[in-house]
Amino acid sequence: MAEATVSPLKHFVLAKKTITAIFDQLLDYVSEGATFVEATYKNPELERVATEDELQKIQAYKNKLAVIGEVLSRRHMKVAFFGRTSSGKSSVINAMLWDKVLPSGIGHTTNCFLSVEGTDGDKAYLMTEGSDEKKSVKTVNQLAHALHMDKDLKAGCLVHVFWPKSKCALLRDDLVLVDSPGTDVTTELDSWIDKFCLDADVFVLVANSESTLMNTEKHFFHKVNERLSKPNIFILNNRWDASASEPEYMEDVRRQHMERCLTFLVDELKVIDPVEARNRIFFVSAKEVLSARRQKAQGMPEGGGALAEGFQTRFQEFQHFEQIFEECISQSAVKTKFEQHTIRAKQIIDTVKNIMDAINVAAAEKRVHSMEEREDQKDRLDFVRNQLNILTEDTKEKIKRVTEEVENKVSSAMTDEICRLSLLVDEFYSDFHPSPQVLKLYKTELNKHIEDGLGKNLADRCSSEVNQSMHQSQQEMIENLKPLLPSGAQSQLHLLIPCRKFDLSYDLNCHSLCADFQEDIMFHFSLGWTSLVNRFLGPKQAQRVLLGLADPNLQIPRPLATTPSAASLPAVTPENVSHDDFMVPLVMSLASLTSRTSMSIIVVGGVIWRTVGWKLISVSLSMYGLLYLYERLTWTTKAKERAFKQQFVNYATEKLQMIVSLTSANCSHQVQQLALNQPRVTLMVSICSASRVGTGEFCAASPGSSALWKRNLRAFLNCSIFFVCLFPKCISTCLCKVMSG
Repeated sequence: MAEATVSPLKHFVLAKKTITAIFDQLLDYVSEGATFVEATYKNPELERVATEDELQKIQAYKNKLAVIGEVLSRRHMKVAFFGRTSSGKSSVINAMLWDKVLPSGIGHTTNCFLSVEGTDGDKAYLMTEGSDEKKSVKTVNQLAHALHMDKDLKAGCLVHVFWPKSKCALLRDDLVLVDSPGTDVTTELDSWIDKFCLDADVFVLVANSESTLMNTEKHFFHKVNERLSKPNIFILNNRWDASASEPEYMEDVRRQHMERCLTFLVDELKVIDPVEARNRIFFVSAKEVLSARRQKAQGMPEGGGALAEGFQTRFQEFQHFEQIFEECISQSAVKTKFEQHTIRAKQIIDTVKNIMDAINVAAAEKRVHSMEEREDQKDRLDFVRNQLNILTEDTKEKIKRVTEEVENKVSSAMTDEICRLSLLVDEFYSDFHPSPQVLKLYKTELNKHIEDGLGKNLADRCSSEVNQSMHQSQQEMIENLKPLLPSGAQSQLHLLIPCRKFDLSYDLNCHSLCADFQEDIMFHFSLGWTSLVNRFLGPKQAQRVLLGLADPNLQIPRPLATTPSAASLPAVTPENVSHDDFMVPLVMSLASLTSRTSMSIIVVGGVIWRTVGWKLISVSLSMYGLLYLYERLTWTTKAKERAFKQQFVNYATEKLQMIVSLTSANCSHQVQQLALNQPRVTLMVSICSASRVGTGEFCAASPGSSALWKRNLRAFLNCSIFFVCLFPKCISTCLCKVMSG
C-alpha cells in the first residue's frame, strides 16, 4: 500500500473544497444582490434606481455561478495513458494503483477506453457508455471476460470502471486514470482527442524501450498539441528491465532514448524547456513494480518481484516518476480546473459590484433630489397652511349661514304643510269600518300616507333651494381655493369634486307621534244636551260641567253623614274621584234639584201652555224627533269616516306643531354634517388620484420618514386642499400628522 506520507494530490482535494466553499459564498452573495435589485426594480417608489438591464445581468450571473458550482463539485484530476498496442499501459496503471485492477499480460489488448475511478462502496462494477446498468465485477479476470465478451464495445467507446477506494489509496484523491487502445489500431485520432482528451490534465506516453518512438505515437501527440495549449506530457520507457541482459549497451541505449524523447518534447512539440523536460522522461519496468508492491502488500520483501539486475534503480525511478507526476497533475489540475472559473468569478463579482455601485449612486442622487424637493414642499405647505387657516374661518361662517337658512326654510314649509293637512288626509282612501281591527290597520296606513305626503311636499319645497344654496357656497369656496392649487390641479379640479345631489331626510315618525289618538265615532245628536254643552263651552269645559265641576268651589254631593263612619270619610276632590264615582252623585243632585223645583216647573209649564198652546209644543216636539231620526239615519260608515278624519286632522295638527322646531333643527344638522363629513371621503379619493393631477410623485428617502408619507404630502398639496378646507374641525390635526410624517 502507499506510504503514510501526505500525497501532493491532497493539494487538489483541499483546493477543490476551498474553491467550492468560496463559490457557494459567492452564489449566496449574488443571489442576495439579485433579490435586492429585483425588489428595487419592482418598487414603484424607487423608479429609475435599478434598471431592467441591471436586473437581467445580475440574474444571469447568478445562474452562471450556480452552473460553475455544480461543475466544480464534479471536477476531478484526469490522466490519459497513450501508446502503441502492448506497450504496457494497463500494467503502468496497475502499478500506480498498487493492485491488478485492469486486465493485462500476454494475449490481452485493451480495445476501448477504460476510465478507472474510485467508488465509496466495497464492490467493483463497470458501466458502459450510453447505459446506466451497473455490471458487477469481483476480480480482474471477470473484468477482462466482461470486456472481451461485450460485442458492442468499439475502439472509440468509454467504459467506466469503479474500483473501491478502500483497495487503492490513489483513487481516494479524486483521480481518474484513463487507459486507451493502441494509437496504432485506429485513424480516428481527432475524435478521440475531442471526446476524451480535452479535459485531461496530464498525458502519459507509455513507450516500449525495446524499440524507439514511432510516428504513430508522435502523430497523436501532435494532434493533442494542436487542440490544447502546452499539454503536460510524461514519457515512460517501459520494460527497461530488458536492458539488463546487455549491460554494456545500457547507458548508450538510455542516452539514445533520452535524446529522442527530448527532441520530441522540446523541439517538435515545444511544450517544455530542455531542463524541465529531463524530469518528464523515465525508464521503468511496470511489471516489476506491480509484482514488488503486491508482494509487499502480502508481507513479503519487495525484491521478490525483480525480473533482472538493477531492480532497485528501476523501482526508485518509478517512485520518482510518481512523485513528479503527482506534483505535476495536482498543480495542473488546480490551474486547468479552477483558474478559468476563478477568473470568471472575479469578473462576475466586479460586474455585480459595478451594478450595486450604480444603484447606490442613483439612490444617493435621488435622495439628495428628494430632500431638496421635500424642503421646498415643506415651505409651500407652511404657506398653504396659513392660507387654509384664513379660509377655514370663512368656511365656518358659510356653513353657519347655510344651516340657519335651511332651518328657517324647513320651519316655514312645515308650518304651511300642517295648515294643509286636511287636504292631505282627504286624499287618503282605504277600507273603513268601525271595528277595532280595521280601525287599527286604517290608522297605520293613514299615518304612513301622511308621513310620505308631508316628506314629499317638504322635499319639493326645500331640497332644490337647499342644493342651490350649498352649490353656491361650494363654488365660492372653490374660487377662494384655486389660487392655492397647481395649474394642473386647477384645470382638472372638477374631476375630483363629486357632483352629488343632496336630499334632506324628514323623519316625522307619524306612527309614534299619533299613537295616543283615540277616535270618537259614536252617534251624538246635534241638539242633545251633551252636544249643546260641547258646542258652547268646548269639550274640556263641557266635560267638567257634565261632571258637576263647572264651579271649582262646587263640592260633589255625598250621602248624609248620619253615621260616624260616614263622617269619617275623607273629602272627595276631582283628583281622587273616578268618572263612575262622579256619575252617582250627579244623578242624586239632579233628583234633589228636581224635587225642590218641581212646583216651579209646573207653574212655568202652565203659563207656557196657556201662552203658546199645545199645538205649537206638539209641532216643536215633532220637528225635534224628526231631526233626531234624520241624523240617526244619516250616521253611516261614510259619516263615521269623515268624523274620524276630522278628529285625526285636529289631533295630528296639534302634535305636528309640537315638532316643527325639532324637524327644522334636524334638517339643519344634516346639512352641517354633510359639509363636515363629505370631505373625509373626497380627501382620500383625491390623494389616490394625485399621480394623475399633480406634478409628479414625491418620493424623498429622508432618514426617519417613509416614501409613502412624501407621496401623500405631494398629493395633499396638489389636489386635496379644497376638500380639507371643507372640514374645519380636522384641518389642524391633518396638517400636524402630515408634518410629523
